[in-house]
Amino acid sequence: MPDASARHRPAHDPPREAGDRLWNGTVVKRDRGSGRPLALFEPQQVHGLLGRLRMDWLLSHLPPRPVWAAFMFINGFISITLVSLVALAEKTSFIFPSLGPTAFLFFFSPEAPSASPRHTILGHAIGILCGYGALWATGLQHTQWHPGTEVHMARVVAAALALASTGALMILFKAAHPPAGATTLIIALGIIIKPKNLLVIEIAVAVLTLQAIFINRLAGLDYPIWARRAKETPHEPVA
Repeated sequence: MPDASARHRPAHDPPREAGDRLWNGTVVKRDRGSGRPLALFEPQQVHGLLGRLRMDWLLSHLPPRPVWAAFMFINGFISITLVSLVALAEKTSFIFPSLGPTAFLFFFSPEAPSASPRHTILGHAIGILCGYGALWATGLQHTQWHPGTEVHMARVVAAALALASTGALMILFKAAHPPAGATTLIIALGIIIKPKNLLVIEIAVAVLTLQAIFINRLAGLDYPIWARRAKETPHEPVA
């Protein structure tokens, strides 16, 4: 008997096969062998936000993936623009590479545990402390390194120690946030070493987190103010 929902499904929606399922308003394509998710379609935050803005008609005129891509483009642009404006006003290094993957997590998979405000704030804080601690442990706390110059063994030890301790502590504190691994390396490698700039890094993360809370809750997602209720997701283990 044909699927009754097929009559109401737009022509551009991906076909649903055995093993596919809906997850929080998102169609999850699953690998037939392992059963693991392959790709996501119809992100809930895009539907919700367009509905709030009375622009959901876009989804009936355009394929969902370009609309989703536009959502990511706009939020990625706004994210870095916000922290860049603060950097210009305060003349500080508010912009650093690990903000990029954090922003991507916020707006690509906001339901993932690692995208919660708690995981983000604590994860980057752990990365900062471990990176700076590794500098002190190797005697490099006053030595800045510039990309393109020679790397000594002490710097190698600092980088390895920082990343290893960051990963271990994020697991112990149940605050896994992969982009924090980049934050700790930025510090351990000596690119950013001044204590005041380390505080600026965490402030920039907080600014980005506030944007994620605003956008995702505006879109109608059950996005937490701080910590997400423990639950399993198809993306990753709860950590």
